Amino acid sequence: MATAAPHTAPRPVPSARPARYTRPLRAALTGLLLAAAGVLGLLGGAAPAAAHAALSGSSPEQGAVVGAAPREVTLTFTESVSLSRDSVRVLAPDGERVDTGNPSERPSGGTGFRYGVGLRGGLADGTYTVAWRAVSADSHPIAGGFTFSVGAPSKTSVSLSGQEPGGGPAGVLYDTARYVSYAGYLLLVGGAVFVLACWPGAARTVPVRRLVAGGWVALTAATIAALLLRGPYTGSGGLGDVLDPEVLRSVLQTRPGTALVARLLMLAAAALFVAVLFGLYARRYAGGAAGGGGGGGAEGDEGERRDLVIGLGAGGTVIALGTAASWALAEHASSGIQTAAAIPSHLAHLVAAAVWLGGLASLLSLLRWGPAVPAGAVRRFSRLALGAVAVLAATGLYQSWRQVGTWSALVSTPYGRLLLAKTALVVLMLLAARHSRRWTSRLAGPPDRAEDGRAGDAAEAPAGVPSGTAPDEDGAGASGPAPTPERAAQLARQRAALEAERRRRERDADPVRSGLRRSVLAEAAVAAAVLLVTTLLTATEPARTAEAAGRPGAAAGQPDAGPVSLEIPFDTGGPGGKGSARLDLDPGRSGDNTVHLRLTGPSGAPLDAPEVKVSFILEARDVGPLTVPLNKAVAGHWSSSPGFQLPLPGTWKVSVAVRTSDIDQVTERATFLLP
Repeated sequence: MATAAPHTAPRPVPSARPARYTRPLRAALTGLLLAAAGVLGLLGGAAPAAAHAALSGSSPEQGAVVGAAPREVTLTFTESVSLSRDSVRVLAPDGERVDTGNPSERPSGGTGFRYGVGLRGGLADGTYTVAWRAVSADSHPIAGGFTFSVGAPSKTSVSLSGQEPGGGPAGVLYDTARYVSYAGYLLLVGGAVFVLACWPGAARTVPVRRLVAGGWVALTAATIAALLLRGPYTGSGGLGDVLDPEVLRSVLQTRPGTALVARLLMLAAAALFVAVLFGLYARRYAGGAAGGGGGGGAEGDEGERRDLVIGLGAGGTVIALGTAASWALAEHASSGIQTAAAIPSHLAHLVAAAVWLGGLASLLSLLRWGPAVPAGAVRRFSRLALGAVAVLAATGLYQSWRQVGTWSALVSTPYGRLLLAKTALVVLMLLAARHSRRWTSRLAGPPDRAEDGRAGDAAEAPAGVPSGTAPDEDGAGASGPAPTPERAAQLARQRAALEAERRRRERDADPVRSGLRRSVLAEAAVAAAVLLVTTLLTATEPARTAEAAGRPGAAAGQPDAGPVSLEIPFDTGGPGGKGSARLDLDPGRSGDNTVHLRLTGPSGAPLDAPEVKVSFILEARDVGPLTVPLNKAVAGHWSSSPGFQLPLPGTWKVSVAVRTSDIDQVTERATFLLP
């Protein structure tokens, strides 16, 4: 190792000026803990919600024909939801809006939560369309629509949008911000844990500094983006409302908005933590033994170092838990069953994932770009990762049971299928981790330059400061003329580059370390895919609630049970051409179904039409039209064979064509939600 230049001043003894550092440091750490505790109190102030919401009824009901115009339209949800000024829109047959806006809660008079919106007076007869959009207790948007008629059904120019809630450009960007937020959290927390628990010398390396600082920047930027995109994500789906002050104000009044603001406050405390970790701690205490010993100070300074490590550990723990709480207290963990156990489990799951995956990223960055990692540091991280995996397995099993509920839901719901994909990817990660542990067990432990925590000092030496006393390349040694400052800086950079290249060749020549680097790279690649699937899971309705409350009729304003049942009025224009088509879809879920179509005339008697056709379209996924092969059962009743496939969940549009004579024919359409 290169020795210091003779003219370099000796390093000051750390205990010489203890008050200059310890008092401000203790004050800063105390303020950090108080701020973090305050943020935790802000996040925990509101009680967690009880379940995921679904529409269970309406007044007027879907397809109802009322004799007089109602004074208001009410919607009943299984749980409390958040509604904005334009959450419920009632549209006349010509598309004109006839509601008064500002829906509000009504007395339920039973189970569920009722919300109503007033209607204007003097409504004409015809078919009216109700389109609603709300935010469920787990922070995700839900939407739907249905029709009712005043006096008699009529044609309507209104077409319900086929866009799924949370879609559009804002939905894509919001989901991207989610992914970046999780990635930033893993890098920030995992990198800091790697430094404090595995190798203090890593605080002096450029790769780990950049990784942790990059995690903080990514998490902060993604949180700000999510806060600005929250309004469009739960509303229109466009980007025009991103900078609208009114939209942002309404977001700040919601639970997810409060969680995002709390996360930003926690990140302010994290900035102080990172500054101390890579500032005072790295300069004065991370230059010693990689195994966690102090660096280069007097024995009397050991107490000060211990206080600093304890302070960083306590403050970092509060920051990690507080930041994780901004997810746990605003999303799936805060809704559904057993929230008192689910929220701590979610916190442990996030922190354990950060310790494993963030530490893995730190190790990979050192193996790829940094100095040689001490064998002891690798072994310590291997043991730490094993404990994190055990926590992930226990909390993951509990969360899976809580959100899925039944074995059938694993394959019949989008959430279950994503969970299976995540499980498969985690198994791949564990296989890669097994290979990494094999390389770790073979890693030789002779002391190298990294073992004393000062690896990479030459590469980090400031420009213009020689790293050794070797003669210059142009032959000018200590006895020759002194080089110019520009020349000295150039030579220092050349020596640093040569030293870094020499260390890289030595590192790559070690087959064990090269094998460890390859296996860790494989783990990191699969971890990126796991993170992507996890992000998708957070935006998907839990399987348990999808099965329990996700009946198609519920989204259409019908009772939360039974098959889809739609009443579609029609008029072919000819004699005896008026009537009503009742379409039944059983069991009313994505997959195999049986379709029944019954036609009745104005008197309620069966209407035997010469020809009927039924087809389905899922516009959001560009599926269809899927034509139903119908067989006539009795007069006025047609049915399909069991097994007609509606392959995907979503908002489907059904078209019913009725021909009552050679020239009299009409096609009517209706929309329903299929889970």
